[in-house]
Amino acid sequence: MNATADPAGQPAIRVQGLEKSFKQLKVLRGVDLDVARGSIFALLGSNGAGKTTMVTILSTLLKADAGTALVNGFDIAAQAPQVRESISLTGQFAAVDEILTGRENLVMVARLRHLKDPGAIADDLLRRFSLTEAGGRRVATYSGGMRRRLDIAMSLIGDPPVIFLDEPTTGLDPEARLEVWQAVKELAAGGTTVLLTTQYLDEAEQLADRIAILHEGRILVNGTLAELKALLPPAKVEYVEKQPTLEDVFLTLVGARTDRGPQ
Repeated sequence: MNATADPAGQPAIRVQGLEKSFKQLKVLRGVDLDVARGSIFALLGSNGAGKTTMVTILSTLLKADAGTALVNGFDIAAQAPQVRESISLTGQFAAVDEILTGRENLVMVARLRHLKDPGAIADDLLRRFSLTEAGGRRVATYSGGMRRRLDIAMSLIGDPPVIFLDEPTTGLDPEARLEVWQAVKELAAGGTTVLLTTQYLDEAEQLADRIAILHEGRILVNGTLAELKALLPPAKVEYVEKQPTLEDVFLTLVGARTDRGPQ
């Protein structure tokens, strides 16, 4: 069973005045944000904005210089063990064993967590992430999108209520990115709180319930996509011809699949 604090009316993540410097370099300069339970929150920013530092601090892997943060109701400084029981962290590169099969990777993690019936847990996650047919193959044969989906599946073993995804689609091709996006949407639909860091505007637009733009260690704006768009006046034009989006073109050419079959 996961560690659980009293969640009544409280956000899954609450950050107040978080600061972090590395020698003379100020990486975080007083960050405040709340992440609602069961939502997808995107922390959007360029390289060097402080996104990974933020996630590393919230994961208790790095100490903040100032400020406070609660994750699943637990203080990251005073209750680090309970925070770790409440979260899972998926970094920028898939942490999977290429020698093992997909199923063996999942079974291994379930055994390391001392969970009952690791085989059933593995089979359920393979099904949830559309990897059942590939489960018996070595991960070395997987595509980039399949590896990332397996990586996310591994991070869900033990049913953590909060998951951190640090730039999960870095280096993936367009089709693999769409596969990962679908997996993330399914996580939130199942009640998992997702804090996603990304430098891709379209990723935040497609996935997030709320978006915060982090720039030079500060939150510039924080709101829904509609709220952020309302910050700029709409362009006035006499005539608008709707052009297909790049996603429309891509899916038309490669053949949109409503159901990911055997890979």
